[in-house]
Amino acid sequence: MPPDTPSHAAGRLDDDDYPAYTMGRAAEMIGATPGFLRAIGEARLITPLRSEGGHRRYSRYQLRIAARARELVDGGTPVEAACRIVILEDQLEEALRLNEELRLNEERRGRAG
Repeated sequence: MPPDTPSHAAGRLDDDDYPAYTMGRAAEMIGATPGFLRAIGEARLITPLRSEGGHRRYSRYQLRIAARARELVDGGTPVEAACRIVILEDQLEEALRLNEELRLNEERRGRAG
């Protein structure tokens, strides 16, 4: 990761996809262990970026996904199954969003024509 100037780096903290958190801090933020983050990484739920030194770095978006997986695991769901559920939930949310966008576009075209 190239170094950021202080003002540029501060602006990036508002970016949900900016890998701002170390593994230890990320685990602390979601109430999990670094081992849990490694496990969901191995299950390909999230793929953290790596710093120049090779350390895992997580974004806020990835932490939201990890927190949802942790909820499921805490409820008794195996890690692999929790990861699959979260992936399917994410796909469903995206499909619903696209459907709504298409519906609104059709309505606009109907009013214009």
